[in-house]
Amino acid sequence: MGVKGKLIASLEVKSGGHSVQDIFHVNTHHIPTISPSKINHFEIHEGQIIKVGSIVIWKYNEDGKEKIVKEVIEAFDHQKKSITWKVIGGDLLELYNYFTIITSSEDQWTTWTLVYEKKTEDTPEPLDFLGVVLDLTKDIDAHLLKK
Repeated sequence: MGVKGKLIASLEVKSGGHSVQDIFHVNTHHIPTISPSKINHFEIHEGQIIKVGSIVIWKYNEDGKEKIVKEVIEAFDHQKKSITWKVIGGDLLELYNYFTIITSSEDQWTTWTLVYEKKTEDTPEPLDFLGVVLDLTKDIDAHLLKK
């Protein structure tokens, strides 16, 4: 059994957490255009945007390398402005037995929670991936402020 971990990071967003979350809820397909240095591609593999059970694929850049993550949407709460994605394929599962990504927004804050189990004790914490999603959030916030 691997070492379980949880990373939580909150980022203040000037455009408002609800606006950032709306990008993930409704306009997810615009994210590669909003943040091309972080996200190369977004695809709905099965289902619809932000419907529980839908499967999505992201191609993202981490440390100058293109990586892939395939996720199923496990939970969506419009009231709490949160989405829970369970990773079911891609690069993260080479290092972790399981990996769950939760994003939520409240007032001027967007919070990312990563819950995972390392395959070995030597596996690094997913700080680089956390950096990707935080940079993505900054890009979305800057995009919304330009409108």
